[in-house]
Amino acid sequence: MQAMLTYSLRTNSAVHPRFDNSARFDRDVAFIPQTALRSMDRYSRSGEDGEQSRRVRPRPLSDLRTGEVIDQAVRIFPSDAVTRRSLAWDGMAIEVVHAIGHEKVEFRFRAPVHLLVAYEGGVRENGETLIEGLPRSTLRDVKCKLAFVPAGHEYREWREPRTRGRVVYFYFDPAKMPIDPAAGAAHTPLAPRLFFEDKALWDTAVKLGRLIESGSDDRHYCEALGAVLAHELVRRSAGTRRVEPPARGGLAAWQQRIVSAYIEEHIAEQIPLATLAHRVRLSPYHFCRAFKRSFGVPPHRYHNARRIDHAKTLLARPTCSVTEIALTVGFSETSSFTAAFRKATGSTPTAYRRSLG
Repeated sequence: MQAMLTYSLRTNSAVHPRFDNSARFDRDVAFIPQTALRSMDRYSRSGEDGEQSRRVRPRPLSDLRTGEVIDQAVRIFPSDAVTRRSLAWDGMAIEVVHAIGHEKVEFRFRAPVHLLVAYEGGVRENGETLIEGLPRSTLRDVKCKLAFVPAGHEYREWREPRTRGRVVYFYFDPAKMPIDPAAGAAHTPLAPRLFFEDKALWDTAVKLGRLIESGSDDRHYCEALGAVLAHELVRRSAGTRRVEPPARGGLAAWQQRIVSAYIEEHIAEQIPLATLAHRVRLSPYHFCRAFKRSFGVPPHRYHNARRIDHAKTLLARPTCSVTEIALTVGFSETSSFTAAFRKATGSTPTAYRRSLG
């Protein structure tokens, strides 16, 4: 491979990055053909936020002196809330993003490339993550989690960081992804995944991210690790399809989104099963079976688990008493809240708060 690695370290406060005239670039660096860039332009101008997308263009990952740029980075608002360091070669690009402060930050992405997200650090005080085709998540502690966004899918996230975090984005050209021989088809689509754990993927992703941040000039090693990461991603996605096929009779993606959103909006209320079933046009009996197939637990257990997750977030705020938190998440008595919290986490709310320091 003749492509030269290119690095770009910057904060995003500058609208037009300066070029280093002393730098040498190779014209083979661009990893997406111009047809794909035009396709990305259509994506950036569509959707419910199309008007804003026309005003705010995605920032290129690499600023090449030849004028050829990679133009499918995650968009971040406000842009000066983070620093971004990137590396790109033919078929792949990587970006390390550091949060500077604790203000609310939004992330948006939809492009003709695959995106792998590695959440290396940070706990969010509040936030939400959505990948098209999956239920949204308000998980607070996303440290050491991974997320995968297939090409063409929408990815949205907002967070109010409790601790400054670091995220590494890996962008893959679908046309240059390896093919898993065991998959049986060259064009089997990769499935979206949100907040999953995989040691092999994680170890390789972290190693690559740290090489980029350290400014490594060993391009052959970086490219080799990138190839390993792509192979692991494809192999594990195919393995997931074989071992855990979609359960027959489960909720459709749109039904999962509606149900999970309704539960989040009414977290402190008693939600009748019939109410949820009505919203997705199913009988209570069929809804309960479909929900368990999709989420792995019955609706009431899922609702209780989300209450406990909300309680964990509130326990991080020393101004809220345990009694106040119990009422906020829908428990009428502190004793019942304590019993439910202990059953879910193995510790009492007070002990959990102490463990947060």
